[in-house]
Amino acid sequence: MTDLAARARTLLDLHTAPELLVLANVWDVVSATVLAGTPGVRALATASHSIAATFGHEDGEQLPLDVHLDMVARIARAVDLPVSMDMEAGYGDPGETTRRAIGVGVVGGNLEDQLRPLDDAVAAVEAVLRAGRDAGIDFVLNARTDVFLLADPAADRGALVGEAVRRGQAYLAAGAPVVFVPGAVDREEIVALVDGLGCRRVSLMSVPGVSPSGHELADLGVARVSTGPFTQRVALTALQDAVVELVAGGTLPPTTRPLT
Repeated sequence: MTDLAARARTLLDLHTAPELLVLANVWDVVSATVLAGTPGVRALATASHSIAATFGHEDGEQLPLDVHLDMVARIARAVDLPVSMDMEAGYGDPGETTRRAIGVGVVGGNLEDQLRPLDDAVAAVEAVLRAGRDAGIDFVLNARTDVFLLADPAADRGALVGEAVRRGQAYLAAGAPVVFVPGAVDREEIVALVDGLGCRRVSLMSVPGVSPSGHELADLGVARVSTGPFTQRVALTALQDAVVELVAGGTLPPTTRPLT
């Protein structure tokens, strides 16, 4: 457990360092090892959507937890970097799921609130952090609020920011080091989230063609940016584009590299 404690401390330090922590999400061993060997990558995070898709399941805890944890365990064993797991909403028992995740080598994780009553959501955050303490590590919880993802498209954006701040403040007070607000992509909304939750306390998802650049997010005081399912989509888009070219009589891309 000493090595896990060190990895957890490294991951926590990466969230509080002056530089933006960039986490390109992985979904299997080969994606993890390729990214772990990429200059500048300092930690890895899994994507539940991408792992579920790998096994032919929809996201949203449709992939059995045992299968999910087995893949995450394979990823954690294959790399020397800290690994954070997308635990979805905790599979009905956030504390126990965290304990099992730590048992396979995970030192951080996302937990969705799914807009449950705030007291229940805070209790789930506390259960995750308690599991980390019981295991002797500073488990790095990326406490996710789904305010933006589950909002009606016609909802008042200012009200959404206010609700995300209200929930996020409660998660920070419970001990979470950062608050994950996927769906927040507008610059002014991000500024308001950082103002409400604090510098280096906000975690976001990078959405292709929509989100501010990493340089901009760093300047705004964001702590962490991840990619969710989009890294898998980048890989699959490249695969499909290459095969379209091949079927049309062309060749595979000459820039293809032996990464495995």
